[in-house]
Amino acid sequence: MSSNYNIKEIILWIKSELKSTYPSTEIDAFINIIFHYILKFSRTQIILNEDQILSTKIIQEIDQIISELKVNKPIQYIIGQTEFYNLYFNINSGVLIPRPETEELVHWIINENHKAFYKILDIGTGSGCIAISLAKNMPASIVSAIDVSNEALSLARKNCVLNNVDIQLFYFNILQNNISINETYDIIVSNPPYVTESEKKFMNPNVIDYEPHLALFVPDNDPLKFYREIIKFAKSHLNQSGKIYFEINESFGPDIALLLEEENFSEIIIKKDINNKNRMIRAILK
Repeated sequence: MSSNYNIKEIILWIKSELKSTYPSTEIDAFINIIFHYILKFSRTQIILNEDQILSTKIIQEIDQIISELKVNKPIQYIIGQTEFYNLYFNINSGVLIPRPETEELVHWIINENHKAFYKILDIGTGSGCIAISLAKNMPASIVSAIDVSNEALSLARKNCVLNNVDIQLFYFNILQNNISINETYDIIVSNPPYVTESEKKFMNPNVIDYEPHLALFVPDNDPLKFYREIIKFAKSHLNQSGKIYFEINESFGPDIALLLEEENFSEIIIKKDINNKNRMIRAILK
């Protein structure tokens, strides 16, 4: 693109470039994200400043973002950041992009636990979005987080600095129990891989082509393998009346509830998300 375009003209150009690839509502969301990222503008500021002429450098930056959006690259990976539970996080292709359903899980935990102090463990932390959001909103608590990916742990450390929270982060493979963890916790939370291999064909290219399969998929013949191991771990690492929270595949709520019952958990609640799908579960250790 050439220079000497104002914001209003650039927005019209963006809509024209992306209309064959994305629905209009998603394009509008992209526009808000792009102008917040580049100019720190809110939605209102975009409207109020629509006659502002953009520099050649900014136009070139927007042009590059649009080029990558055209090949279905997630905008969060393009700009290297995302918003989650009113906080900003660095993000890269080594970790999943946080979803709104996961914000609902965080909200449930915060709203259900009102004591001043909890010891909390996040299993499979990825970018650290769950652990950091809990630490930020439950500031008297001690929060720890583990992951099997050193790349994810490195990113989570940066996000701790970005959001000014202190979290203990360490490597742990829940399927192998590679180290001994002697701590016990009041709350364990996890958003483990839960999409079956057979569900791949229903997923969008921006997920299949760009997000880490290690953090997404489980085999069709053992879709609950992470839940089974995490529940066993929780049984020996939760304090009495400690709680476990999971994000879940909507197809497996009753099966996960049964696993929890078999390991001496009670008061099991399966919770629907904003789209009326069973996407969260909570249980209490007897």
